[in-house]
Amino acid sequence: MIEVQALSKTYGEIPAVQNLSFKVNKGEVVGFLGPNGAGKTTTMKIITGFMAPTSGEVKVAGFDVFENPLEVKSRIGYLPETPPVYGDMRVEDYLFFAARLKKVPRDKVAVHVREAVEQTNLGDVRRRMIQNLSKGFRQRVGLAQALVSKPEVLILDEPTVGLDPRQMAEIRELIRNLRGQHTIVLSTHILPEVEASCQRVIIINQGQIVAEDSIDGLLKSQSASRRITLKVKRPGAYLLQELKGLQGVLSVVAEANEGQYRLEVDNRDETVEQIAQKVVAGHMGLLQLHVQALGLEDVFIHLITSEQGGAK
Repeated sequence: MIEVQALSKTYGEIPAVQNLSFKVNKGEVVGFLGPNGAGKTTTMKIITGFMAPTSGEVKVAGFDVFENPLEVKSRIGYLPETPPVYGDMRVEDYLFFAARLKKVPRDKVAVHVREAVEQTNLGDVRRRMIQNLSKGFRQRVGLAQALVSKPEVLILDEPTVGLDPRQMAEIRELIRNLRGQHTIVLSTHILPEVEASCQRVIIINQGQIVAEDSIDGLLKSQSASRRITLKVKRPGAYLLQELKGLQGVLSVVAEANEGQYRLEVDNRDETVEQIAQKVVAGHMGLLQLHVQALGLEDVFIHLITSEQGGAK
């Protein structure tokens, strides 16, 4: 559905995006993940035809973004980081206006607006002025604008930025409900958003792709270690050094609470067994040994810091 080939964009001599290539299949929900300044918004603007690349090619549904811009734009619903809403219009009037701009057939405008309002749960505020709505509701109006033409592709750039936790949860639920109805690219730096909504992840840093996989695949391929929380009743002075000396233990940190330690270890079960045996043999009173696989946040930080380190 979306094909990006060797895409680059520079501002003067500063590269924003460098030789990006990826595909998004029809019906997929893909997270485009990266830190602030990684090149996410630049890429989204190029895909939607808002900005021209320095080099490379982008196709949507087989149409080149710059050779057939009208064909592409008729298939895309775009929610930029700042929703394109007019505060002095009522919600419903604005959506009618957006539908006409998007050339929705006249006899279908009312139906499309009603369905967009229902999808985004705007029924209770449809006659209110947009400027009087909370930020969460304005974000919903922006999403309804993106949906009103029933596009094949949705491009959502930081859809929950600046929202409170309740509003963020509501927008994520709306995005989950759109699965299967649209091909969705969700650009964000908020990891729980990706885990809650996306099937596949593309991680970008300093304008380049550093990883691309399903969330499970990414965790399996990148997580070479696990984290252990260890708590003992009678910590010995030598325990810290004993734990550091075990094969497979990568790091040990004594927590502020006496008798509690945080360890990073390899993925072998034998390492966990050795830790437990060491504590029991020392009669230290094992109270807790909790093993946790590294999550998406750990993998993300590892990839980003590794890439930055390699660039120096």
